[in-house]
Amino acid sequence: MDTGQLRQVRLAKDAMDRDWARPLDLPTVAAEAGYSQYHFVRLFREVYGETPGQYLSRRRIERAQELLRSANLTVTEICLLVGFTSLGTFSTKFKRQVGVTPTEFRRAARRSGTPPVPGCFVLFWAGGFRADQQFSRSRNGAPPPNVDPTPRRETS
Repeated sequence: MDTGQLRQVRLAKDAMDRDWARPLDLPTVAAEAGYSQYHFVRLFREVYGETPGQYLSRRRIERAQELLRSANLTVTEICLLVGFTSLGTFSTKFKRQVGVTPTEFRRAARRSGTPPVPGCFVLFWAGGFRADQQFSRSRNGAPPPNVDPTPRRETS
């Protein structure tokens, strides 16, 4: 493989590393490298020893492990935060890669660790709170933090 091809594959890998939590599909990542999907998969596997999908899943699971160790979020929230759309798929891939379920991993990691970071801080850091996002009220009827509870009147 020449250095030009290697550079293009590296650009796509960098895009996956940068945007790992966003929905990424093979056509988008392959376009980042400037190759067709099939050629890109072959080149990526040749360079990194795994497919782009396997690489992205592995990286997402690694990020999930860190959040399970350190954040006070549910497994479902972590699943969605790291870019998975299905809790079942996340749990299956997590157990295949790590050897235990996400809940078992969290329990073992927290036995001798520091207290978890509150989930609201993690969501804020990850961009989970946006001004354009619609929020619903919590179970007790209170508005979420930083949301103006006064109703807006329409003016005509």
